[in-house]
Amino acid sequence: MITQAFVLGAGLGRRLRPLTDDLPKPLIPIYQKPLITFALDHLCAFGIESFIINTHHLAEPFDRLFPDGSHAGRPVSLVHEPNLLGTGGGIKNVEALLRNEPFIVYSGDLLTDFNLAPLIEEHFRAKNDVTLALRKTKLGAGVALHGGRVVDIEGKYGHAGEYDFAGVSVWNPQVFPRIPPGWSGSFFPIVTDWIEQGGRIGGVVLSDREWFNIGSRVEYLEVHRVINDKGWKPEYVTTAGWPDPIARDAIIDPSAQLLGSCSIGASCRVDAGAILENTILWPGAQIASRSHLRNCIVRSYRNAEGDHSDTDI
Repeated sequence: MITQAFVLGAGLGRRLRPLTDDLPKPLIPIYQKPLITFALDHLCAFGIESFIINTHHLAEPFDRLFPDGSHAGRPVSLVHEPNLLGTGGGIKNVEALLRNEPFIVYSGDLLTDFNLAPLIEEHFRAKNDVTLALRKTKLGAGVALHGGRVVDIEGKYGHAGEYDFAGVSVWNPQVFPRIPPGWSGSFFPIVTDWIEQGGRIGGVVLSDREWFNIGSRVEYLEVHRVINDKGWKPEYVTTAGWPDPIARDAIIDPSAQLLGSCSIGASCRVDAGAILENTILWPGAQIASRSHLRNCIVRSYRNAEGDHSDTDI
């Protein structure tokens, strides 16, 4: 039914700084697996055959993640935005790369295992122009839904919103003429105007299963806790050995202690007597002997020593 997807990878990740000074947010590791690859795996499970990913901040790591321009045997096209275009401008910018048929837009910093089938099915059943995945979250409630139709966004037409946009949507190519050339900004103004002009803008509430919008270090640590404590693993993940709390080549002294939901990346070293509690080490991190880290994130190839709590190193 739908075989192409545009995955948003160009955000700045400001709320995750200083972590995103090293990596773009969609590439931060979740138990050694880059965040954006969950989105790609999720889409592969629903028949997507080709991907377009936009980049802006720290584009080079994307090239390293997809050295042969593919994921799971499906082609990946990277489109760099020298100037950040936002979600609406980003969609317009990849118009020439998308076939003249419906496509999915999926946020590259989203981690979820909700079922995409109802969203896709409703798009075609209702003959929508756009269909938004919706959810009740703590982040916002600006979308008003009535009878499966989005009737307002952010109260422009006087309707109180109840739902937040859940980061996944289905689009018909008829959107492209509606986005002005050179547009830089969100797609929400485009969709809101389309509502008034008779566009069929649908919404599907997907409240099942887990949903994480990883916008802060607290949320980043929480994802690891849920995976560790609840044994959560999306069915679509086929990566061998995932979740992988300790990379195979990490060196951990026998006297060191790992407590709670720790993740130890490739080429890391944890020396004698160190204690790590709910702490994430990116590849190459080095922890000195007798150090004690609680709820910390140590970036790649940094050294940590002493006592630290709730900090990024």
